[in-house]
Amino acid sequence: MVAYNASCFGESMSEVQLSPSSSMDVPPLIKRVAQRILSLAILCILFATIIAGTSESMHSQMLSAGADIWDDYFILRGNEPVADCELNINIDARLDELEVEHELENADFDLFETEFDRNSAKNSLLSQLAICTEQHNAKAVYIENMSVWVAAFRGVEHSLASISLFAIEKQKLSLILLLILAAIVTTWKRGHIAFKSIHSQLDHYISNTGQLIANACLGISTYAFYKGSYASGTEVNDPELLIILMLGCAVLCLLNVSQIVQPKDNLEKGGSLLTALLTIPIHTFMLLAAAFHFFVTESHFPGISIYFTQVFQLTNLHLAIGLYILVGMLLKETLFGAKLFDVFKPWHMPPEMLAFVAIGVMAFPTAYTGASGIIIIAMGAVVYQEMRRVGTRRQLSLAVTAMTGSGVVLRPCLLVVGIAILNKEVVTDELFHWGFRVFILSMVVFAVFAMITRKDPMKLTPASVALVPSLKMLGPLMPYILILASILLFYAFALNAYLDEFSAPTILPIIIIAIVIFERRFSKDFHERNKVAGASPTIPSAFSSAVDNSALQIGAILMLMACSFTVGGIIERGGSVLLIPEGFTSIYAAMAFLVIFLVGIGMIMDPFGALILVTGTIAPVAYSQGIHPIHFWMTCLMAFELGYLSPPVSLNHLLTRQVVGDEEVLLALKEGDTFYYRHERILLPLLVMGTTLMIVAFVPLMVMNP
Repeated sequence: MVAYNASCFGESMSEVQLSPSSSMDVPPLIKRVAQRILSLAILCILFATIIAGTSESMHSQMLSAGADIWDDYFILRGNEPVADCELNINIDARLDELEVEHELENADFDLFETEFDRNSAKNSLLSQLAICTEQHNAKAVYIENMSVWVAAFRGVEHSLASISLFAIEKQKLSLILLLILAAIVTTWKRGHIAFKSIHSQLDHYISNTGQLIANACLGISTYAFYKGSYASGTEVNDPELLIILMLGCAVLCLLNVSQIVQPKDNLEKGGSLLTALLTIPIHTFMLLAAAFHFFVTESHFPGISIYFTQVFQLTNLHLAIGLYILVGMLLKETLFGAKLFDVFKPWHMPPEMLAFVAIGVMAFPTAYTGASGIIIIAMGAVVYQEMRRVGTRRQLSLAVTAMTGSGVVLRPCLLVVGIAILNKEVVTDELFHWGFRVFILSMVVFAVFAMITRKDPMKLTPASVALVPSLKMLGPLMPYILILASILLFYAFALNAYLDEFSAPTILPIIIIAIVIFERRFSKDFHERNKVAGASPTIPSAFSSAVDNSALQIGAILMLMACSFTVGGIIERGGSVLLIPEGFTSIYAAMAFLVIFLVGIGMIMDPFGALILVTGTIAPVAYSQGIHPIHFWMTCLMAFELGYLSPPVSLNHLLTRQVVGDEEVLLALKEGDTFYYRHERILLPLLVMGTTLMIVAFVPLMVMNP
């Protein structure tokens, strides 16, 4: 549960989880080795993904370089051409032979007598002769130019091609292994995302029992899917994926049983049933709901597995999520965030203004990941840590961390690209054009509410005093900028790869790894400043801490995203669940209904699964009511963001608690002298995103339909 996650103030995840109070009575050494093996396996999968992406760019560049060095490299890169045809043939003599053969065939089958077309036959022979000449020329070129250098170059190029092809072929296998191994780590360390943390014995039993039933149902469904596919005679593609999923469910069930029979020693006696139910992880609720629907209502046992495995439709994306989380956990081990915020420190910004800056800065990495939840998991701890370090109150810091995903409408967001791919009514340029304006609108709305709710006077240190110290603080950032520029230039010139939505998952980890190594090997002020920052002091310990935290968070977010596909299955097959009126009294009524519906979907589904559902069910209704497609999708994206911030689920707030630690949230609840400031972390995001959504949804209608 969230209560047992490490906070962002330098407490190592492994130190927390390996405490003597662990519920599993396993010798510490064995437990430490087992967890290290799991973390190492997850790291290998993530690095294999990076290597695969890089080898693809390297292979492309080697093909280009080979063509530049040897004019006929595309002949030389293959096996020696076969040229067993005859070049010296007499065309006229061959035509005479063909004509004789034709007359003999007509004599045998006189029902279909036809005249020999000498011109067509001649053209065919000339074409064959040209092909034969090309084969002989290619063989001559191969024999003349093949050398040890060509063979060596070709060997490297073929190796890179093999790596790329193997990676593409095994992407689904990589994803299921990453999902299962990370889910095992998360279950072992009780890191799944839930509404409440486990405090009492009843909490413990209810939460683990719910997980046991859900994991068992997923395993049973996968077995039914696997067995039924073979029984029906259907060819099963990648059966090993279902086998791994079944084995993974079995391991998760064993972990749940072990945790049930051996509870922690420091749990409170008794407990409330309602509170205990809230300690069940969200993905478990999704699986239990799917089990009831498919097992009880439909008696369709493979149903859960069918929809759960739809996660493979977006394999690249979900592997990228793992890499983004690794980037965030590595970034947490650096001083980059602290030095970046130091640039603004001389201005002595009021907390609200600093919050405005933080949201603006974090919008751009969000645009690369394509989902606010991912960026919160990856970098939320850094944002919260730096907001608190400069004195921002906890409630506002939590609110800002939960809102760091406002960049989902900015270029090059994969979610927006997905909208354009699935909907021919819109194109990415239009979506990004209006998305940027919607983002600016949300920032203006945030500024307005920040001014209204501020506690301190909204004034800055004069530029004459603050500008020079602020510029000086850019100096410590220069090594980071040089590392960033050097790696990006290397990828651009050596590999012809540029930082975009497709390459970012493989380039960003290399950049952050370089920063981690630089700080611990060459940065003179790292160890002094690190006494406050709390990052791991050595390179191995930094990687160990980052990988441990990554494994925990990857398991939590990927299980949540995979299980959300089962919710989509319930909605899709439920019939009565998805009742959308075909006609409305006005376009305003249609928009109001759609806004409510979309916010509801945003509460319970991850954005990419929700996108597929909305495209097939809700978007056609909006178009039929006269709502412009661009207008509808801008509204949809804002509604999703409001859904992630809205009770009772408030997924972004749960993810925020996941990365900052339960203790910080409990301390925040004790702060504030009025109702608003006691609940600012919830109310401020709702006010900002709710107001932005209302403006985006209804103001264009007022303009176009006065």
